[in-house]
Amino acid sequence: MDIIDNFLNSITMYRLVLYYLIGLVMTAVVLSFLHILSFNPFLLMGSTLFLIAASYVTNTIFSLVFEAPVNVESVYISALILALIVNPASSLQSLWFLFWAATLTMATKYIFALKKKHIFNPVAIALVLTAIGFNGSASWWVGTASLTPFVLIGGMLIVRKIKREDLVITFFTIAFLTIAIFTTIAGGNAVNILFRLILNSSLLFLGFVMLTEPLTTPPTWELQVLYGAIVGFLFAPQIHILGIYSTPELALCVGNIFVYLVSPKYKLFLRLKEKIRYGTDVLDFIFPLEKKLNYIPGQYMEWTLDHHNPDSRGNRRYLTIASSPTEDTLHLGVKFYPNGSSFKKSLATLDVKNPIVGGQLAGDFCLPKNKREKCVFIAGGIGITPFRSMIKYLVDRKEPRDIILFYVNKHADEIAYTDIFEQARAELGIRTVYTLTDQSAIPQGWTGRMGRLSERMIQQEVADYRDRIYYLSGPFGMVTGDKKILREMGVPDSHIKTDYFPGFA
Repeated sequence: MDIIDNFLNSITMYRLVLYYLIGLVMTAVVLSFLHILSFNPFLLMGSTLFLIAASYVTNTIFSLVFEAPVNVESVYISALILALIVNPASSLQSLWFLFWAATLTMATKYIFALKKKHIFNPVAIALVLTAIGFNGSASWWVGTASLTPFVLIGGMLIVRKIKREDLVITFFTIAFLTIAIFTTIAGGNAVNILFRLILNSSLLFLGFVMLTEPLTTPPTWELQVLYGAIVGFLFAPQIHILGIYSTPELALCVGNIFVYLVSPKYKLFLRLKEKIRYGTDVLDFIFPLEKKLNYIPGQYMEWTLDHHNPDSRGNRRYLTIASSPTEDTLHLGVKFYPNGSSFKKSLATLDVKNPIVGGQLAGDFCLPKNKREKCVFIAGGIGITPFRSMIKYLVDRKEPRDIILFYVNKHADEIAYTDIFEQARAELGIRTVYTLTDQSAIPQGWTGRMGRLSERMIQQEVADYRDRIYYLSGPFGMVTGDKKILREMGVPDSHIKTDYFPGFA
């Protein structure tokens, strides 16, 4: 699993989904050549290219009209999803249907948005509209037995990457139970129906790919599980209201309405106020806010930065909000690496002229609701950002908590936000343990600790370490290593929370 996790950590979520969809289309073409699938492989390839072209042109037009940044990966992903669930065009009429499906998919990203936030999954609502206006529908042909192994393996990688296991499992479970109950009542064989659901239906593809789409997913774990249950129940084809029977796309759209009602309904267009540098490769970006934002300290947002010639890692990143909702500015702490992405290079040169767009607030890496819960925060490098948000929030609210923070850096000049942590120590008794890993560059007069976090260090600094909840945030390798240390110390997994957000780690 370490090999798989290292691979997943090296790729963006959007790029993983894109490669997965390309792989499914290519597999389908091969199976068509082998006559395992009944499609003409040349029509399949031609329809796919047509959908990509139509989606690209339409999206470019809408982005110019609405003055919105173009997310090219999103265009390709939507087009490939359509190619996998709508039959290839075999006539001028069916080609016309593909055109409108692609056009409506792109259009809904801009039209069906309130306060610039998506309401519906673009592909799902486009298929609902085409069914109404063109009397056509999706066949969901990707849900066939010959493609099921590929859908399953790739889908499991996506779910592991974005940590949405509970959402998907809930969807599958409720869908299975609902259909089994209806089938049993009707005198059918529930076991046979369940096998058909896995091997010959839209269930797997809908759950792995479309249900987990970030922009129409709720922000917290509890809401995600409820969302999965709603769509899972409505997925059952026996469900109908006023003679309208449920379809996969309709079930997803109804679930999307729930998501919109329970999610934050705004997008931020922020312009830089100032940048503060820590060391040679860490910057704290500070943006003024027209009004205070309502979010939970420790949450993250998806940030889009429009720039010329974006590389293969795209123009979007998920970054934790380093500020507290009590502040009138928003902070983003970012670490820069040699040979960094085009996104990072553009961000490093950001000035007041160019806005950065924030949306899709989410995350459960937040303070425990029980204020008496004793915690240990462990931060590696720029992984300090969620803890800066939480601790600043506690300071501003004058809310004491029993927290010990371990802050690990390579060099002393990389240590950020010390003013907040010193204020927390003085006013709330929240103690910060600083440690440097490069022992060849310890500054004169250093009073902190030296070396990587270890079992001995934790035991020396935290007498009651077995009684605490541990929060880990930082580079993937550090989080994995520290989690192993805690397990070897006897700390149960239920007492270990790790920071995670989809996208490029």
